Amino acid sequence: MTPRPSVSTPRAIGASLLPLLLGLCAAMILELSIPQGSYVEKILFDIGVNVILAVSLNIVNGLTGQFSIGHAGFMALGAYGSIVVTYYGGYAIFGDVLKHTTLSGYSLYFVSLIAGGLVAAAAGWVVGLPSLRLRGDYLAIVTLGFGEIIRVVLQATPPVLYPSEMAAVPGWERVLHLGGALGFSHGQSYNSLGWTYAAVVVMLLVAYRLRESTHGRAFLSVRENEIAAEAIGVNTTRYKVAAFVIAAFFAGIAGGLFAHQLGAGTASRPEEFNFMKSFEAVIMVVLGGMGSITGATVAAIALTLLTEILRSVQDYRLVAYSLLLIVVMILRPKGLFGTREIWDFFRKKDQP
Repeated sequence: MTPRPSVSTPRAIGASLLPLLLGLCAAMILELSIPQGSYVEKILFDIGVNVILAVSLNIVNGLTGQFSIGHAGFMALGAYGSIVVTYYGGYAIFGDVLKHTTLSGYSLYFVSLIAGGLVAAAAGWVVGLPSLRLRGDYLAIVTLGFGEIIRVVLQATPPVLYPSEMAAVPGWERVLHLGGALGFSHGQSYNSLGWTYAAVVVMLLVAYRLRESTHGRAFLSVRENEIAAEAIGVNTTRYKVAAFVIAAFFAGIAGGLFAHQLGAGTASRPEEFNFMKSFEAVIMVVLGGMGSITGATVAAIALTLLTEILRSVQDYRLVAYSLLLIVVMILRPKGLFGTREIWDFFRKKDQP
């Protein structure tokens, strides 16, 4: 019997390292070439966050064939978890809540992104373990309920502590002060295009390598026929939960990036992570093609730009947005790319 290939071999690691380095270099070039505070920078921020959100949801909805519509809940946990680290953690380390443009300051931001992702991943495991034994509409209802519960709980949290109030509050209690319905007003913008698109590169590379691995084949087998996958020894529940946790982790990263791209005087509010945010991510996955990484990426870019283009006709923007989606789904019922990637079309043309 021929041994199965592994994604951990030196050849696979080398194949992943070069695209990663090239992608990180491209992210830094993008940051240096776009003026800070410009309208173009804001659009690129939104595109980067939406790409991470769509591709991460594609791991659940596309690769494993599940139907989750509560992805904004994980994004919210990542956003608030990340802010807690930079705000309250920054006060504990530096004695203030200001942005520190030093190695220590940006290291704190990096830790905050990972912490936000881990908080979201933990929630994904807690919710996914019992609920992913469900299928179809039942799973969608559970994930929708989870997202709404997160939003309501965040709305009920106490106000954010001012620096002058922190000394009188124990450290474990500070993290519960998240601002309630008014949002978490932190006033510091750690994020940049370099950080955002470095995360995009990592997300795309992880999604691609995961799909091409033996674990990715197991995900696809669950999507195609769960009973047959069980029959050949695939632990479908374990793989569904694993996909849920991975997707939640990167949704948390997207939330942390989103929360820290806000300028001074703004706040991350629970209403920004409502059902419509989850629905937008689902649309991006369905429009791009269920299971297609490049499809989800292209759809995220296109819908983000479309939202901005139609902003001038504010009263009819949502109507035009919906009509365009209906037309695309009629013409391409499987999405723009179906289950294929963009390079598959070029390979097909090369065949005799």
